[in-house]
Amino acid sequence: MEFLADAHVWEAVGLAVFVVALIWLKVPGMALAALDDRAAKIQAQLDEATRLREEAERLLAEIKTQREATERQAEQILAMAKQEAAQLSVDAKAKLEDQIKRRGELAERRIAQAEAQAAAEVKAAAADLATQVAETVLAARLAAAKTDPMVGAAIDQLANTKLQ
Repeated sequence: MEFLADAHVWEAVGLAVFVVALIWLKVPGMALAALDDRAAKIQAQLDEATRLREEAERLLAEIKTQREATERQAEQILAMAKQEAAQLSVDAKAKLEDQIKRRGELAERRIAQAEAQAAAEVKAAAADLATQVAETVLAARLAAAKTDPMVGAAIDQLANTKLQ
């Protein structure tokens, strides 16, 4: 019984009793259950992370698609705006040319009307002047005819010759 005096034997016996007590108290099952629970939580977190990653990738693809569609739409809007601006420019140029043409024609008509009015005024002034000159000349002749002694003597002589 020397082996009972050896410390290593008692260490082995104590270890065996400890292991039996752990098994009897179901500690390994609890440890395994705790590890299984921890593994299940970790697996759930991994599954959630995988699901979130897939959702993020799906959202990223959707956002890329939306961005591309928006860029295409912006390009179309820009092209339409450029086309509309060009059309508005052409329309404005045509309207301006038409307006310039109409105003030119109006100015020509006004000039022609002013020329006609000026010519009429000149003719009227010339007619008035001619009338005044004729009136002055006739008045002078009539006045001269009344006072001319030779004309008076000639008329008297004619009147005497007709009576005889």
